[in-house]
Amino acid sequence: MKTPVNFSDLTGKLLVAMPGMGDPRFESSVVFLCAYSDEGAMGLIVNKTVPDIVLDDVLDQLEIGRGAGSAGIHVHFGGPVEGGRGFVLHSGDYEGSAGTLAVDGGFGMTATKDILVDIANGDGPDKALTALGYAGWGPGQLEGELQENAWLMVDADAAIVFDSDNESKWSRALRKLGIDPSVLSSGGGRA
Repeated sequence: MKTPVNFSDLTGKLLVAMPGMGDPRFESSVVFLCAYSDEGAMGLIVNKTVPDIVLDDVLDQLEIGRGAGSAGIHVHFGGPVEGGRGFVLHSGDYEGSAGTLAVDGGFGMTATKDILVDIANGDGPDKALTALGYAGWGPGQLEGELQENAWLMVDADAAIVFDSDNESKWSRALRKLGIDPSVLSSGGGRA
């Protein structure tokens, strides 16, 4: 019998993919949950970038002038849903348009063009992560994956989310739970 999990509100939590998840798009992923309700969940993968795309490329495509604030910023692979849609996960100090979703724990998520203009002009949030696409779950889907131990859950930490060292985010999130990543196995055992 499985132990019941409390799913009161997962908004603002980090999901840490367990080895052997089975979906290569989420292998060793850390996902920041931007929204969670009875209707499903939405999050952004914070530790994988889109190869060869930087924010200046996105600004050029949207005909937004480049600025000092956008130079060299990598664009993240936010997830497999709507890969052409952009999102900015940011610190709570930024108050954008009505399109800004305030997330508990001092985070916000904005999916409107105005934040990109502000970032390019150096007027954006103190910390930001840009992403294309998102990770989405239908009603009950994420809860099922959590009960099957596909994910571990940990409180979000800005030091992990916004760090430019994407390679260490997965192991750092696990260590925050007191788990040594080297002891995890992708195969299940039998008693």
